[in-house]
Amino acid sequence: MTIANPDSQKLNKYYEGLSKNDVTWHWQEWQGQPYLTCSLLQNWPHGFFTHHFSPSTPTELVDVLHPSAEVYRVKQVHGNTVLTTGKSTLETEATYAEADGLLTEKAKQAVWVCSADCVPALIADQKTGQVAAIHAGWRGTAAKIIPVALAGFQVHGSQLSDLLVVLGPAIAGEVYQVSEEVAAQVGMTIFPEIGKTSIEDILHFLELLPNSPILSDPEPGKVRLDVRLVNFLQLEQLGISNKQVAIAPYCTYQQPDYFFSYRREKQKKVQWSGIVSG
Repeated sequence: MTIANPDSQKLNKYYEGLSKNDVTWHWQEWQGQPYLTCSLLQNWPHGFFTHHFSPSTPTELVDVLHPSAEVYRVKQVHGNTVLTTGKSTLETEATYAEADGLLTEKAKQAVWVCSADCVPALIADQKTGQVAAIHAGWRGTAAKIIPVALAGFQVHGSQLSDLLVVLGPAIAGEVYQVSEEVAAQVGMTIFPEIGKTSIEDILHFLELLPNSPILSDPEPGKVRLDVRLVNFLQLEQLGISNKQVAIAPYCTYQQPDYFFSYRREKQKKVQWSGIVSG
């Protein structure tokens, strides 16, 4: 299935250059509706779903991936808490635990997160089959939620070298305007620890990086921020190989035919992303 996106070719070339792997992205169909998969996670049922599946819930969407899997989700709060699957995160529960990530404990558990510009990240362990679904907005990224999730894998016996991380469709840096203060707060997570630093120092450091996560903006006090790239750089600092990471070449803001975008529409609509443990 081919989806027209004037920006996907440019994004794909950029992100492929970072990842240095042969990852491919595939548009799948279920009952005539499109969702996205990544070859890096080909051994796990997974999907980044488009707005065409709204208002379906994970309980309904799991039929696309693995109908017999147990379904888990959380109440997302833009933090860095990552929980393991349990009763408080089952989709059938009336209320959900507050968190922004879920890590499976056994096979055939489906974990889900929703997003509408923030980064949905799906993570899998090649040896254990354990998986996680993470919601990483700029606040979660500033709080290093993906490194927190990887630490959770390690507690369960995983080796970082066995983990695969896929960052799904999110708002692209070229169109994501934020304040310099926000950019510095997020950028601080990859800034060398050299004591107290100013916003100007952090932004200057980011600008000098070979693959800078910030771009200039014509409005004073503003910059453009690539949140996915900051997550990528956080992983790089942990020693995660570029070949273990893939970034979707799709922007939620620039592709309204397929994705909701809070920044574009100012409405609380979401698309789901999920993965099933092996």
